[in-house]
Amino acid sequence: MPSPSLRLAVVGAGAAGLAAARELRREGHAPVVFERAAAVGGTWLYAPPAAAAADPLGAAATHSSLYASLRTNLPRECMGFLDFPFAAAAVPGSGDARRFPGHEEVLRYLEEFARRFDLHRLVRFETEVVSVRREHGGRWAVTSRKLGEKGSGEEEVYDAVVVCNGHYTEPRVAVIPGVDACVVIIIGASASAFDISRDIASMAKEVHIADRSAPASTFEKQPGYDNLWLHSMIDHAQDDGNVVFKDGSSIKADVIMHCTGYLYDFPFLGDDSGITVDDNRIDPLYKHVFPPEVAPQLSFIGVPWKVIPFPLFELQSKWVAAVLSERIKLPSKDEMIEEVKAYYSELESRGWPRRYTHNFSNCQFEYDDWLAEQCSYPPIEEWRKLMYAANAKNKKARPESYRDEWDDDYLVVEANEDFKKYL
Repeated sequence: MPSPSLRLAVVGAGAAGLAAARELRREGHAPVVFERAAAVGGTWLYAPPAAAAADPLGAAATHSSLYASLRTNLPRECMGFLDFPFAAAAVPGSGDARRFPGHEEVLRYLEEFARRFDLHRLVRFETEVVSVRREHGGRWAVTSRKLGEKGSGEEEVYDAVVVCNGHYTEPRVAVIPGVDACVVIIIGASASAFDISRDIASMAKEVHIADRSAPASTFEKQPGYDNLWLHSMIDHAQDDGNVVFKDGSSIKADVIMHCTGYLYDFPFLGDDSGITVDDNRIDPLYKHVFPPEVAPQLSFIGVPWKVIPFPLFELQSKWVAAVLSERIKLPSKDEMIEEVKAYYSELESRGWPRRYTHNFSNCQFEYDDWLAEQCSYPPIEEWRKLMYAANAKNKKARPESYRDEWDDDYLVVEANEDFKKYL
């Protein structure tokens, strides 16, 4: 019997949404992609923030979480989709052939992916999804509205909804007692905090990084800098503008910059979605994709973090497409819920906080290969796994220069050889 062809709503035309649209159409479905921006790219669409943005972090003018100087922190060879290499030769008009290119090159790559697979015609640009509501019979009413238009919007019914709106839009802001004005310290110690602190240190008199995972006694000048220090987390701010750290030391600063990550945010979903979001745990999600209560008519692509994102998006999309076609059968609702509970128990035994529910730093390739097996697709290439590990090691050894110095050229050769079948 032929697989059913379904009319599907895809929310977002970033990397995850493009991957989903391609795989859903390959499976014979009819996806309609809703995108707020005027172009594909999602978080990789960069626009300098307007000078008079009204929100606290000045982010209202841009949908993106990028900053002007951003370069990838993964080598381009391992970043790309599995059958569409992120090689400079594959990106027409490439002006940045570096292994760790700037954000503009990633956007060019995604634009070429959309062109190559004729995805633009599936996208409704400058259209936001206002609400997604479950109908009787398991279908979904999706209300959308063109940006700038007033009124309730247009409602259409779809067989299923695939959520690909990313998780780099709603900022996670640190709560610091006493901070209610413009005070300069970088809160956070992950990738963006590291990069931005170095950028600012080239111009500022002093830069201080507050890291909540650092011991309370931490007060360390960073190697290679006379004006950059690492501290423990901020305890509170005083009325006179002084910021007090956990060790009792204090600094009078001019700006506090939040490099504290983002929150999962699905403002268009209601209580009938079958999920809640608490401390960045989307609960419950079977395999971080399907809410058991409404699976497979609602799914999420791209929830996990600490991953190589594009290959994961592609494999998740293949799985969702095949499940919707009934070529792959999900476990029962009760079995999916039990597996989610078992996963939570594993996290607790590991001592991981709730907010790390979707942190895949220890399991991404096991997960990727499980998805590939479900879809009768080859596992992630060994060179890609080794390159990811080599980059992590190199980043630790050369935090200031890993993007320009490395020791894994033999893996680059292997990757480029593998790419020949696609280029």
